[in-house]
Amino acid sequence: MSAAPRIAVFDYESGNVHSAVKALVAAGADAVLTRDRATALEADGLVVPGVGAFQAVRDALRAHGGDEIIDRRLAGGRPVLGICVGMQVLFEHGVERGHDTEGLGEWPGAVTQLNAPVLPHMGWNTVEPGADSVLFRGIEQERFYFVHSYAAQSWELDVMPPFPEPVLTWTTYGDPFLAAVENGPLSATQFHPEKSGEAGIQLLRNWVQSL
Repeated sequence: MSAAPRIAVFDYESGNVHSAVKALVAAGADAVLTRDRATALEADGLVVPGVGAFQAVRDALRAHGGDEIIDRRLAGGRPVLGICVGMQVLFEHGVERGHDTEGLGEWPGAVTQLNAPVLPHMGWNTVEPGADSVLFRGIEQERFYFVHSYAAQSWELDVMPPFPEPVLTWTTYGDPFLAAVENGPLSATQFHPEKSGEAGIQLLRNWVQSL
């Protein structure tokens, strides 16, 4: 029997780290909460959770070397999964309350406020997975738990052959926004799989089993 994939949940003092570890263990991973650089670099997969404001998460990640760890892993084709604001900071910049903050720049484009009558978007919502999604295999019709006021509302990365097209998953709250992205070794969800019941566990299981 093969060993469970080793998943490092990066601990940079974000809010949902322990629930993410528990959910990954339930999904069949050998998950560890760590801020150790070597552990985060060498794990089979790295999870970057995020709760709070774009700038605060970006600053905390940089303070703990998370930006360099993500870069190093992706340069070597080693999987990374961002969750909620951990997804948002992967974009070039985020605009919150009039402040434009530089992100990690793994993807072009901006994270901006949702165009909806009630914010935050809080609760369960369906998603529209892209074709050939690995994350949503077998759970295409399920609902997932969101809590956010900002999101990426367009996709600006042009991918040229031989690289595969990213798989984009959309949700609508007011206007459409990106609920998830699968782009080579870099994946991310705007919703919280660790708070999304069995569907969220299955999504994490799908990711873990793809490593």
